[in-house]
Amino acid sequence: MPRHRFALVLAASLVLVACQSKIRYSATRKSDHVDVYHGTKVADPYRWLEDLDSAETRRWVRRQNEVTFGYLKTIPERNAIRERIESLQNFERYGVPFSRAGRYFFTRNDGLQNQPVFYTADSMTGSPRVLLDPNQLSTDGTVATSRYTVTRDGRYLAYSIQRSGSDWLEWKVRDVNTGEDLPDHIRWSKFSPAAWLADGSGFYYGRYPEPTPGKETSERNVDYRLYFHKRGTDQSEDELIYERPDHPEWGFYPEVTEDGRYLVVTIWQGSQNEVSIYYMDLAAGDRQMHELLPDFDAEYELLDTDGDTFWFKTNKNAPMGRVVAIDRARPQQAHWKELVPESTEALQSARSVGQHFLLSYLKDAKTEVRLFDLNGAAAGNITLPAVGSAGGFTGRRKDGETFFRFTSFTFPPTVVRFEFATGKSTLVKQPKTDFDPSDFQVEQVFYESKDGTRIPMFLTYKKGLKKDGRNPTYLYGYGGFNATETPYFSVSNLVWMEMGGIYAMPNLRGGGEYGEAWHKAGVREKKQNVFDDFIAAAEWLIAEGYTSSEKLAIGGGSNGGLLVGACLTQRPELYGAALPAVGVMDMLRYHKHTIGWAWVAEYGSSEDADAFRWLHAYSPLHNLKPGVEYPATMVTTADHDDRVVPSHSFKFTATMQAHQTGNNPVLIRIETKAGHGAGVPMNKRIAAVADRWAFLVRTLQVDVPASFRR
Repeated sequence: MPRHRFALVLAASLVLVACQSKIRYSATRKSDHVDVYHGTKVADPYRWLEDLDSAETRRWVRRQNEVTFGYLKTIPERNAIRERIESLQNFERYGVPFSRAGRYFFTRNDGLQNQPVFYTADSMTGSPRVLLDPNQLSTDGTVATSRYTVTRDGRYLAYSIQRSGSDWLEWKVRDVNTGEDLPDHIRWSKFSPAAWLADGSGFYYGRYPEPTPGKETSERNVDYRLYFHKRGTDQSEDELIYERPDHPEWGFYPEVTEDGRYLVVTIWQGSQNEVSIYYMDLAAGDRQMHELLPDFDAEYELLDTDGDTFWFKTNKNAPMGRVVAIDRARPQQAHWKELVPESTEALQSARSVGQHFLLSYLKDAKTEVRLFDLNGAAAGNITLPAVGSAGGFTGRRKDGETFFRFTSFTFPPTVVRFEFATGKSTLVKQPKTDFDPSDFQVEQVFYESKDGTRIPMFLTYKKGLKKDGRNPTYLYGYGGFNATETPYFSVSNLVWMEMGGIYAMPNLRGGGEYGEAWHKAGVREKKQNVFDDFIAAAEWLIAEGYTSSEKLAIGGGSNGGLLVGACLTQRPELYGAALPAVGVMDMLRYHKHTIGWAWVAEYGSSEDADAFRWLHAYSPLHNLKPGVEYPATMVTTADHDDRVVPSHSFKFTATMQAHQTGNNPVLIRIETKAGHGAGVPMNKRIAAVADRWAFLVRTLQVDVPASFRR
């Protein structure tokens, strides 16, 4: 990045593209803005694009979209790709059911509905009744319902709505019997459930102060507070339960225990896994918040309570995870009782259901589900339909059944019921899809990263593939925040494979596939390990003859968008195309917007001199250089993304367009009335995927089957 002060100029606007036609980009104004970090001057000529609501920024967005969609319209295969995605996506899909007082609740999408519909039924074989249809809340499908909590007697539903993809939640309450909403309306909640009291008289929730008008999607989110809302009352009457003005970056996640006795509050600090646990004894009428585990020294996930004993999944002195019992009167570690010790595999999730601990482990990123009784004795495994991923596991301790969802790369998401008494699993909802899974091959390979670390990678492709280096390949990665990348079904990936493409997904460091040590190996000053892992995956795919640089595309979203941005700046010659989505591209200023400060535990902050050095060394925005031929790139973001604000993508695109040398296009696709990804209507999702694959068909020169040539 040039370090001298810039005069007021216009960015270069002409670039040749692979199709031999010229793209005239929207002219992007440069300013002479310079910041100084620990004695180092860093130019930020497109700082004005951080003002998302300015007339100039809106004009820039409109013009960039005109260029991008003008380019995409020239791709003949685009419409056929979209039609095939629609055809494959048109299958019935169910969420994982749960029960309350003899009633079952679940979501269902009949195929192409913009948002899934919430149902209730007296049995899983009976006729369901629509309880809430979010498709009726807006004409364009941009209002979504994301969280559902039902009272123990099954009478009331608290549900949250999100508008245009924003993280902001509005809570409402619906009478399950009548299907009518009560007057309750709660605003400015984020990252919180609604935790009902046992009697259903009200619930706990977390929220931020009301933001400055006009700054709802950009203002920094701090000063979280925990409230109690009494059913049927106005939000102005809600009771403040807990706040910590001395710790403005603390957040509170409330849960009411199954016996109704305790309010348990998990206190989080940004993205770090280490949390504290406080509680309130509701049965005793105690209004004081008590410390149970106050030191932010490990991960603690509440499973349930048994009288004065709390059961937790934790990685305290167990990087792969274990289950412990903690007496509230003697919570010191010396008094803990270990119920399920650490395994050689990472403990991904844990539940207390059916008088058992139901523990889900990862064995080389594939799910294994093990049962233990409440004393910690092994009680067998739950057999899964195939090698893949299982999750959900709804139910409570006294239930005799649990429901979960199973999926894999060629196995559509299927709802499974497990009975504890018989140990029998039954496929409850198995979708019918318009493809033959036997046409595809799934394999797991292992390769070495730059430092010799062994990295697993899943490959999926159509059978009959030849390793001649000519196969178009989409290499997807994430590598951060302890997130695990496990086998999953994707219509979009299936269409890519039908066109002859390979889908490659490595399990990079920074994720949680091998426990906390794997995560820590890819954070802060070790973040370069993640990029090295991804680059090594690309090199391995080329060396093994699966693909070549000209046929290789890389993609990822959010932290994965950062991954793509860093890797394309470090090794631009290695890829034919790049698709960074909603990426964290400005690593020097990410913490100054909305919830960005919460990622400092993962990345570090430029306000610290040591962290500035490693952030500046890989920050995608600051490592774009003039005179470099970058791969064909289509950045994607959304105008209402209030998690990774779109200015990251705006500034990265403007800089890359100015610096690009050669014939490869640099485009940005900016979705309107959408956010970071949650709640995006189905029609927008399909259109976005079709545009992504169409871009790769053009830039990688994919020889698609005749059915896609229209």
